[in-house]
Amino acid sequence: MILTTTSNIEGKTITGYYGIVSGEAILGANIFKDFFAGIRDIVGGRSGAYEQSLREAKDMAIKEMIEAAEKLGANAIIGIDLDYETIGIGNGGSMLMVAASGTAVKYAN
Repeated sequence: MILTTTSNIEGKTITGYYGIVSGEAILGANIFKDFFAGIRDIVGGRSGAYEQSLREAKDMAIKEMIEAAEKLGANAIIGIDLDYETIGIGNGGSMLMVAASGTAVKYAN
């Protein structure tokens, strides 16, 4: 499966468009990650726990999107967009959400 953020595939001819496919992943951010991320915000630096959670959520969302495209008979997804959000009660957000979407296509080999 070819995945690209562009609207075409260099060197390939798209022979069919199957429509928009998407995948979503929502992960809870546990209290320990929140606590240590808060400390990092105060003293500076990167939050490895959050970065790992975001990578996992992105991978899950992309996998779900690929599965949807394969069910349609596509062999590529073009125009991929990734959106990241925090959702939950209050301004802090208690969950991480990643949504992946793109256009499922078939290209000639």
